[in-house]
Order: sequence, then structure tokens, then C-alpha cells
Amino acid sequence: MRLKMSFVLAVQLASLLLFAPYATFAEEPAIGGQSLGQAAEDPTASLMSLQVADWYTASFHKLDDEDANTVVLRPVVPFATGPLRHIFRATIPFITDSPVLDSGLSDITLFDLVVFSQSWGRWGLGPVMLAPAGGARRGAEKWAMGPAIGFTTRQGKLLWGVFNQNLFTFAGNDDRADVDVSSLQPILNYGLGGGWSVGLSEMTFAYDWEASRWSSLPLGAKISKLVKISSLPVQFSGQYEYDFADDEIGSKHTLRFTVKFLFPR
Repeated sequence: MRLKMSFVLAVQLASLLLFAPYATFAEEPAIGGQSLGQAAEDPTASLMSLQVADWYTASFHKLDDEDANTVVLRPVVPFATGPLRHIFRATIPFITDSPVLDSGLSDITLFDLVVFSQSWGRWGLGPVMLAPAGGARRGAEKWAMGPAIGFTTRQGKLLWGVFNQNLFTFAGNDDRADVDVSSLQPILNYGLGGGWSVGLSEMTFAYDWEASRWSSLPLGAKISKLVKISSLPVQFSGQYEYDFADDEIGSKHTLRFTVKFLFPR
């Protein structure tokens, strides 16, 4: 496990710190009053993107000497219906290694956020849905849906805000536990210049209403670098998280490496 953890970390750091300087730095055109780098960190920004991430769980609470890995695809597509501006996002996880789950496609999360611009930033709301694509060995076997709401505000190079999602079971296998979960993701990012930025990781506090407990209480940090490869802006990022929720089996130390392809219009 330690050898695998060291290898993953080495690959992440090498990609982020060694490859990025050889690419031409991406000029940062304004998108809704934001730089391109800041918009890439903002879930309310109307920026088309495709994110490919590797999520490596180096250790677990309640499981000794075990690790796991998931590859996550996350397309983001902005669109409009009349005067309303939408942001559609799908999170599609592929489990490649797990001590308790089979390898393969897991449950997919979809949301459609309607966003509104204000003088202080943006806010948005819309539905979020869990689709049970993982089956019995890789997912919850439950359909779940609920509201999502969030906001971001900008003060120069500082971006901050919060994003809330709620999923409540409405169909699925009656023999499996319902998915009734509320999550809260704080957003904090600061641009350092030269395409670099630092901030909080994609840490999400999750409360399980069925179990009446916090299932996730992470704390993490992220460093990102925006570059331009040929004519395509690409953002590389590395993240680390520690999860303090230790009552049940769950992630303890998590590393993430992300490549996000950006398609500004």
C-alpha cells in the first residue's frame, strides 16, 4: 500500500510541476467577469469543460492495509432555455480497485443548475439526481433526487462560496438502504499569478439522514496550474484530503490528480 501511495503521489507531482512549465501559459480571457483560471474553479461559471481525475484512497478508517482507486469523468455543459442559463454536470466514476466493491462503472450523479448573475457574484439552483449505474456490487441500487443550490462571490483573485446538494430515494431495490444524503462543499480559491492557484480541495461534508450521522468530514487542500497546450487551455491540479468521519468504514487519506480541458466560448 505504501509503495502504491508513493508511486501515485510521485506521478501527480511530476505531472503538475514538471510537465506544466513546458506548455505555453494560457492567456486568461474574461468569462462573466472572471479570469479563465478562476472560472475553472467556479461551479456556477458558464464554462464548458471535461475533467478526468484519478481519486486514490491511500487508507481507510476501520480497514487495515487497504487502499482503493477510482477514475472519474466530469463533463460540464452550459446551455440556455430562453432567458435562463443552465449548467449541466455529470460525475461518472469508474472503480478500478476497491477492497469492498467490484471494478467497473459506479453510480452516476447529474445536476442541472440554473444560474443568476448578481453584482456580488452568482448563485444557482436546480435538481440533482443519482442514477444507479453501478448495480448491486458497485452502487446503491437506488434512484435518488433532490435540490441543489449554491453561490460564489469574487474579491479580486479570491473566489469563495458554498455548494449544497441533497439526494432522497424515490425508487430502486427495496432490499437496499435508502440514499438520503445532504452534502455541503465549501469553495475557496486564490490566484497566485502565472496560471497557479491554491485553495480547498473538492472536500464535501456529507450527512446521512438514514444513519443519522456525518458520513464525511474532510479537510483538504489543492494546488492548480493553468496552461495552454497548442490552442487548448488545460488545468492540472493535485489534491490531498483527510476525512475525520471515522465511525464506519470510509476514506481516511485521499489523493486526487485532475486534468481539466477547458472550452471557453
